[in-house]
Amino acid sequence: MVASTSHTPLAEHGSDIAPPLHPARILQNDAQAIEAAYVLAAQARLQAAERDAQRSLPWQQIEAFTRSGLGSISIPRAYGGPQVSFVTIAEVFKIISAADPALGQIPQNQFGIIHLLLGSAYEQQKRALLKSVLDGWRIGNAGPERGTKNTLELKARITNHKGRLVLNGQKFYSTGALFAHWVAVKALNDQGQQIMAFVPRGSSGLSIVDDWSGFGQRTTASGTVLLENVEVQSELVVENWRLALTPNIQGAVSQLIQAAIDAGIARGAIDDTIEFVRERSRPWVDAQVERASDDLYVIADIGKLKLELHAAEALLREAAKVLDEVNAGPIDEFSAARASIAVARAKVLTTEVSLLASEKLFELAGSRATLAEFNLDRHWRNARVHTLHDPVRWKYHAVGAWHLNGTLPARHSWI
Repeated sequence: MVASTSHTPLAEHGSDIAPPLHPARILQNDAQAIEAAYVLAAQARLQAAERDAQRSLPWQQIEAFTRSGLGSISIPRAYGGPQVSFVTIAEVFKIISAADPALGQIPQNQFGIIHLLLGSAYEQQKRALLKSVLDGWRIGNAGPERGTKNTLELKARITNHKGRLVLNGQKFYSTGALFAHWVAVKALNDQGQQIMAFVPRGSSGLSIVDDWSGFGQRTTASGTVLLENVEVQSELVVENWRLALTPNIQGAVSQLIQAAIDAGIARGAIDDTIEFVRERSRPWVDAQVERASDDLYVIADIGKLKLELHAAEALLREAAKVLDEVNAGPIDEFSAARASIAVARAKVLTTEVSLLASEKLFELAGSRATLAEFNLDRHWRNARVHTLHDPVRWKYHAVGAWHLNGTLPARHSWI
């Protein structure tokens, strides 16, 4: 059973999402991935403002994402995927998020979970689950919970009940779950160890509630997942607690994609600012110019925004290159920390430029830009909400502690 609020278009898709009728495309290389991202972005951009205003979930767009093959670009060649670089993965998410950051956020957890599988799943699990992604199955997130001490604490449990594994709990911020074929649920087992159970969509006792009411990223459906005596097959339970036993870059991979989404939001906001100033804004009377785009102060501020964006994008590319280097060899504590710090540097700038650009838009475009018909405030709302996934002040701390005292950063999904 899948529960939803009245504004969720589940009726168009049934109460369950069936497995894909046709396998998704399997891209062959980085160039194809970039090309596919541009094609998808061009389509997604057309109705992005309207979807946000109406809170219309991007069903067609996420289906197009899946069919394009972009959902499997991080899968290693050994498992049938193209294994594109992290540089390309960051670029893909940036391109898509510049058009519609909700469409960028929905699959971000799938990429993090794929990397988690590679580091903690048994070989048979990897082959089966990665093959399903190649076939077009989507993975949604059911990790975070409300009402816990912090984001790492879990109340959800998987227990052995009369020889059956059963899940119980409640999740929130479950981005992607509503659109998913697999719902990846974090829980604690009878030994107190963290596991990730892959629950097929439509399983008895699984309910997905579209109750996300955040003022930004409004169409991500990042709401509630309810688990009531959900039976899980043992082969679909991944012992992800094993990931903590050895140094890894799982957190850095997750954060790289977060930073790429923020960079995309910034680029989208700046692009819309330039278009509005050129086509709709009136020049300020004291500027004594015919067009707002000839105002010297506006020109200077656009130049500053472009420089800030280029700096953020440069650090994003550099961080992705570091991840590619670290991932290519044996990962030790130092190399894992180097990856996290590189991404933290990028995350600081992408956070700041997304907030700056989306706020500066109104100052440069003028009061007309605040009208509801343009819905330009979505850029700031998206930036403000998405950048709250983890506090940027702790990125400054991690970078400072690394350089000043040689302190290795914490190892989890938020660093």
